[in-house]
Amino acid sequence: MLLAVDVGNTDTVFGLYQSDDWEYIWRMRSLVQENETHYESRLRLHFLEAGLWFGDVDTVVLSSVVPAMTPIIQKVLRSMFGDEIIVVGPDIYPDLSIAINHPHEIGADLIANSVAVMTRYRENCVVVDFGTALTFTTVSKDRKILGVAILPGLMTAVKALFANTAQLPEVPLVLPKTAIGKNTTEAIQAGILLGYEGLVKSLLQRIRQEMGGECIAVATGGLSSIIETLQDEFVEIDNNLTLDGLRIIGERLNANA
Repeated sequence: MLLAVDVGNTDTVFGLYQSDDWEYIWRMRSLVQENETHYESRLRLHFLEAGLWFGDVDTVVLSSVVPAMTPIIQKVLRSMFGDEIIVVGPDIYPDLSIAINHPHEIGADLIANSVAVMTRYRENCVVVDFGTALTFTTVSKDRKILGVAILPGLMTAVKALFANTAQLPEVPLVLPKTAIGKNTTEAIQAGILLGYEGLVKSLLQRIRQEMGGECIAVATGGLSSIIETLQDEFVEIDNNLTLDGLRIIGERLNANA
C-alpha cells in the first residue's frame, strides 16, 4: 500500500493507494501553529476507522509547499511508518528535467502534476491547478518543465476582496448567468468567476501560441470544476492528479531501489 501526502497552503491531503485505486483520501486543514501530535492523532484515527494497519503501508511519498509544516509532517510519517520517506524535490524523478532558472523554487506539487501528465500524455501539456494559487505549469513532450505562471486562486481572490473592502461580503463561488450583476453577490460572482474564465482562456491561448499551437491542457485542484464553461478547454479534469504524480514517483523509485 502506498501513502501519498500533499501538504498545501489550505489543506493537507493523505491518499492511500492499492489495487489500482485511491481507496481512501483524507483532508486536514494545514495549520502551521499545530504540532505533530495534532496531525498524528488525526491520521491514526483515520486508519483506525478504516480498519487499516500502519504496517500495510510500504511506500510513503511527501510533497509540501509549506516549509514550516514539512518537518512536522515528516516527524508524523516517520513515527508511524518508519524513516524511509520519499520527499519530492526537483531532482527526485530522473525522467523529468526542469528547464527554469532556479529549479529549487518550483513547488513539489507542480513537479508531481508534471510527472502525472508526462506519464499519461506524450505531448506538450499545460497543467492548470485551481488551488490556493492558480498555477499553469507547461510540460513539453520531451519531458521538460518549461515554466510556470502563478496568480491568486479563486477563493483567495474572493477572500482578499472581502478582507480589504468595507462593504463587500464574502460570496459563494457560483457561476452567474450574466456578467451584469443585479446585486452585490451577483456582481462579485460575475467579476471573479467570469473574469477568471477569460483569464484562464487567455493564458491558455498565449501558452499554446508560444508552444507552436500544439499543447493540450489538464485541470486539477479542488476548484477545477467551478467554472463549467472552461471544461472544453481541458482534455481531462482530475482532482487527484497531484496524488497520482506522487504515486508514480514512489513506484518508480521503489522499482529502481
